[in-house]
Amino acid sequence: MSEINKINTLERAAFFAGSFNPFTPGHADIVERGLRLFDRVVIGIGINDAKPDSADGAASRLETIRVRYAAEPRVEVLIYTDLTVDAARRVGACCLLRGCRSAADFDYERNIADANRLLAPELDTVILPARPELACISSTLLRDLARHGRSLRRINHISRRLERT
Repeated sequence: MSEINKINTLERAAFFAGSFNPFTPGHADIVERGLRLFDRVVIGIGINDAKPDSADGAASRLETIRVRYAAEPRVEVLIYTDLTVDAARRVGACCLLRGCRSAADFDYERNIADANRLLAPELDTVILPARPELACISSTLLRDLARHGRSLRRINHISRRLERT
């Protein structure tokens, strides 16, 4: 078997890292689109010790995301506390999967990708732009709406509509 054929038979896994606090329709869209590009998507819920509330609710987020993808064997979910590149290596990922909602997000993601490339040159970063109808929905927005008792009905409607497309 040629080297090219050996490469083509290897499983291609992407590592999708974030706090996912909460997991948004945009996150779900990145996972779904990632599954079209990769054999497996591993969702890594990162715990950042520098952020006091980073670990709060991580186990609950893990369970919520696992339930969402229970019928999709190509999605795995885990919690990690080390560097993203180290967690990605541990699960055998070939790349880091990221989403961006705006030009500012892209600049941030590009800088992180550059730093990750210095640490792990074998890991590429794939950045998928958000669908326009999801670009304004962030975890911060959802937390703020929930904290102020506002309905998430419209956002959930958008999410369900996208799942059917």
